[in-house]
Amino acid sequence: MLSARAVGLGPALRQAALRPRNVALRNVVARRTIQTESLPPSAAQEILNKQRLLRPSSPHFTIYQPQLTWVASIVNRGTGVGLSVLLYGFSLAYLVAPGTFDSAHVIEFVGSMPEAVKIAGKTILAAPFAFHSLNGIRHLAWDMNKFMTVKGAYSTGYAVLAGTAVSTVALVMM
Repeated sequence: MLSARAVGLGPALRQAALRPRNVALRNVVARRTIQTESLPPSAAQEILNKQRLLRPSSPHFTIYQPQLTWVASIVNRGTGVGLSVLLYGFSLAYLVAPGTFDSAHVIEFVGSMPEAVKIAGKTILAAPFAFHSLNGIRHLAWDMNKFMTVKGAYSTGYAVLAGTAVSTVALVMM
């Protein structure tokens, strides 16, 4: 009883010990009746549709504050799709018209462009390539269970952005 007083359970334990035990009366009062109704099978779809209309919809990502982690994920997918479309598009164009898309003609075409267009084109190609490559390395680190904390995710995210900027400038200047 000394330990019960230390915790503050003394009065509750005494009250429980002295309370009359009328279990039969308690079971009668607590029992609830449930009414069921037999419905045709066609009513099930109607009930389900009504329930679906009352469900709350999941919030869309546009109501959340942008975070580095999900923005980087979306950009990684976008750069992957863009680079794939470019690769497959050029490959199919080479298969369809090999004389037009061979290396000599491509170098001649790019060489005839103004310098500003060349730099813009190289930047448009280099930035997605650099980001997607560096973010892929980041994901490989995550696969090895490295940088799995929130701080680690953000520090590697900022490292990918900085590396993308440096790599893009280096690739454009080549």
